[in-house]
Amino acid sequence: MSDLQAITETLITGDGDKLKELVQAAVDAGVPANEILQKGLIVGMDIVGEKMESGDMFIPEVLMSAKAMSISVEILKPLLAEGESSSAGKVVIGTVKGDLHDIGKNLVVMMMESAGFEVIDLGVDVDPAKFVEAIKENKPNVVGLSALLTTTMPMMKKSIQGIEESGLRDSLKIIVGGAPVNKAFADEIGADGYAPDAGSASKMAKAMNG
Repeated sequence: MSDLQAITETLITGDGDKLKELVQAAVDAGVPANEILQKGLIVGMDIVGEKMESGDMFIPEVLMSAKAMSISVEILKPLLAEGESSSAGKVVIGTVKGDLHDIGKNLVVMMMESAGFEVIDLGVDVDPAKFVEAIKENKPNVVGLSALLTTTMPMMKKSIQGIEESGLRDSLKIIVGGAPVNKAFADEIGADGYAPDAGSASKMAKAMNG
């Protein structure tokens, strides 16, 4: 088994300590940091995302893998050439105004970061103006809106309207997600995509940016 394959498989098991050792060993052996990231870690997180979608892995296990991933990325960060690590693009994400749920959103953030995106996380209870401000400031490729309550779903529509009114809509893609949201609702409010879970959110962001 190659070093990179071992890294991929250890990441899937969520064993952070072993993963750290393997990543450090690969670095010491002269494997380029970007190769470890792309062909070892990101490949592993893609598999984790697929397993989550198919129900073969559950949120606690996914979180363990994502945590192991972020520890390993810390080792690689200083070695990655400037710009290499954020090659996938920028994402602004937040839970819409009136909604204080963040477990799902945090998981999406972890998956997106694991896929190589630079993520600007606005937190929870984010009003439309704050999304607009963050878009102006960060010029993201993708914006993620999350809602977990049916009562806050209309706020997704308001957020998209706010982005449209500010003239920023054409330069980015908007993904929505959360327990009460579905594809029909996403289409109705003018979103570019609906992601049922964190794995598919990061996959969709990648595809939109590809």
